Amino acid sequence: MASSGIYVDANLLVLLVAGLTRRGLISKHRRLREYSVEDYDLLIRILEQAGSVFVTPNTVTEASNLLSHHGEPERSNLMTTLGKLIEESHETVIPSKEASSDNRFVRLGVTDVALLRAASPKTPLLTVDLDLFLAASAQSGASAINFNHRRFSSA
Repeated sequence: MASSGIYVDANLLVLLVAGLTRRGLISKHRRLREYSVEDYDLLIRILEQAGSVFVTPNTVTEASNLLSHHGEPERSNLMTTLGKLIEESHETVIPSKEASSDNRFVRLGVTDVALLRAASPKTPLLTVDLDLFLAASAQSGASAINFNHRRFSSA
């Protein structure tokens, strides 16, 4: 995958942060019950091939909210890792006014529409959300990768 980077949806951002914090947290975090350490390893491989992680403020906010639903001391460790990841990632701002005026907003919400508007063939979107994947795949000039396709094809 030759690109300048890849956008990561909020669910995968949570998996990434948990794995980077401590791989054992993947099985402990209630928002990651469907994921394994092997899924985290696959995510890392995809991100290494892509080069850079791209985010929107919306995905960071959503991931932060999901990560904060965990007890201490892990919660603080997760948030510290998220902060470091934010510093190292490339952030693209899509104004909420712009996202909410998109005809897909009612169905997908502001976070997903912002990702759709940000993604491109040079910076594709990696997602586990089928509706988001299908919307990105149907969009002219965008590119999307369904993480679940990769998960289950490598199993």
